[in-house]
Amino acid sequence: MSYAGPDFEPPQPRRTRRGLMTVALAALVPGALLGWLVYETVGGPGDGGGTDGASARASASTAPASPTEDGKQPESSPVPTGTRTSAPAASGPLKGKVVVIDPGHNPGNFRHTGEINRQVDIGTNRKECDTTGTSTDDGYTEAKFTLDVAHRMRALLEEQGATVKLTQDADRPFGPCVDERARIGNEAKADAVVSVHADGSGAGNRGFHVILPGSVRAGAADTRAIVAPSRDLGERVAGRFVAVTGSAPADYIGDGTGLVTRKDLGGLNLSTVPKVFVECGNMRDSKDAALLTSGAWRQKAAQGISEGIVSFLRG
Repeated sequence: MSYAGPDFEPPQPRRTRRGLMTVALAALVPGALLGWLVYETVGGPGDGGGTDGASARASASTAPASPTEDGKQPESSPVPTGTRTSAPAASGPLKGKVVVIDPGHNPGNFRHTGEINRQVDIGTNRKECDTTGTSTDDGYTEAKFTLDVAHRMRALLEEQGATVKLTQDADRPFGPCVDERARIGNEAKADAVVSVHADGSGAGNRGFHVILPGSVRAGAADTRAIVAPSRDLGERVAGRFVAVTGSAPADYIGDGTGLVTRKDLGGLNLSTVPKVFVECGNMRDSKDAALLTSGAWRQKAAQGISEGIVSFLRG
């Protein structure tokens, strides 16, 4: 997700020293230290399919990820969610558990700027419904990336017996808005919700981070009950993400821990179930883009996130 978007008004980015990153990571996600050390040694996985930072910049607001339904949706007529709830395996360690995957941004958002720019209540204040998301310099969109990872996660979690629901599957013209994304997880009584994103920070900034809900009590928002379980979920996801992908925590936010707490995100503020956001990498950095555009690496990302969810749900 680009930090220019409505659901992101981040603190001033800061670079941290490599030594501090390693210490903080070891404290928070000790099980993943080996993956981080491998990253340091070999410079991270490089399985092809990437883009070059010198390529012409393509805006996510003008380049759709895939064909979607056109035509504006009247604001007075709610857009149906219509996303498929999975048929889980007959048995497995997650039988009876419900997981909601929230693929950030809809591939059709760029066609509906009026609708996604309308203000919605996020508890603490009002923000735009959604954004178009970001993209790599070569035009691979965040919306396409998040759906691909979400599909891979769904398959992995279904194999474990979980019931999986997506907040959107490119099955609606735009959205859902950030408040509806939270509502979908709440109404599903999800045991865990993960919102999948990719960042749009400056070139040279690298790595992933997991965003945790801060303690908020304002208007319709009250996150106090989910802060602790969401942190547990986020730490497990971060640990497995490092171990499986070999990627490093972000070097520009989170003080090298890979964890960031936020109070300004509607998708977290309005959630009543454990929920985190995962920014899998920075699409505007050529080295991260090479990973994000690789199908093999996306499978690793999906596996790492899914293993974190499994670990959280099994306790």
